[in-house]
Parts: sequence; C-alpha cells; structure tokens
Amino acid sequence: METIRIKGLEIFAYHGVNPEEKENGQKFILDIAMQADISRAAQTDDLNETVNYAAVRKTVNAVFTAQKYDLIERAAQVVCDAILENYPKVQSVTVELKKPEAPINAVFDYVSVEMTRSRA
Repeated sequence: METIRIKGLEIFAYHGVNPEEKENGQKFILDIAMQADISRAAQTDDLNETVNYAAVRKTVNAVFTAQKYDLIERAAQVVCDAILENYPKVQSVTVELKKPEAPINAVFDYVSVEMTRSRA
C-alpha cells in the first residue's frame, strides 16, 4: 500500500458556529493522505491505474464548499466520505482540516481535527 498526499490545500468556505463565520467565511487548509495500491501505475505509467490527485482536489473543493457546517469535524467527515465514495482505489484516507483563523482570543497557528476513515 502506498500513500498519495495533497498537503496544504487552501479552500475558502463558510464553516463555523458563529454567525460571522457563516457570513464572512474564512480560509481552511486540508492535508489529505490516501492509502492505495498504486503498484500497477508505477509499473505502467498509466494514470488510470492510480488515484488522480487533480480529480480528488476538484471533488474535495466541491463537497467542502457545497454546504455550511458548524463543526470542522463534520466538514472533515464529508471530505473523507467523498474520497472513499468516488475513488475506489483508495483503501483509507486521513484528512487533517486546519482552521487558522478560528475565533479564539489567543495567538496560535491553527486549530485542527484529524480523521481517518477506511473501507469496510
């Protein structure tokens, strides 16, 4: 099993429990790691034998911005579900969803949730 990563994917969205978060929006950063058997792609140089990370990026952007969620936990779950549903070669996915502009009165880099989901 190999890992395909998308690190530091920035998406502007409207998630949060505070009304101003849903109204003004903010930047979120996603780190995605997908476990898949891509050995055939390594041997054949065939895009159809791997997980197309450009397509994954489009899927993630679409589901992440389709709705407004109160919790980043829910938003991360939706991303995991979409990847597993749309990319059958992916056996498990880990998403770290970072919220660098979280409305907390402190100096910090970001708050985040990390979630791993696998095929049953």
